[in-house]
Amino acid sequence: MSTLYERLGGQQAIDVAVDKFYRRVLSDPYINRFFEGVDMEKQAAKQKAFLTMAFGGPNNYTGKDMREGHKRLVHEMGLNDSHFDHILCHLRSTLAELGVDEATIAEAVAIAESTRDDVLDR
Repeated sequence: MSTLYERLGGQQAIDVAVDKFYRRVLSDPYINRFFEGVDMEKQAAKQKAFLTMAFGGPNNYTGKDMREGHKRLVHEMGLNDSHFDHILCHLRSTLAELGVDEATIAEAVAIAESTRDDVLDR
């Protein structure tokens, strides 16, 4: 059976999806404050490497673990479940816009959902 990474279209597809995803996130006033002052080129590169690994592609991710990477956002800026839900909606919408089928979207969202407790430091 092929990996989610392969079914999504490999590295090129991940790159396009992450770029579109961050355009959506940065235009969302409910969550864009969490990215103020962030080098979005570096952020997108980290996200591409993370999703590639999480979706079954090559593991070149060298960033912080989810808990460490988001701890400041939780404790100093109030990142919570409602913000996480917004991120999942943007992931789902981005993949739908790219023509990904519903079952594959559900698989990708489930993988993202599995990081919720670490991202929210609980």
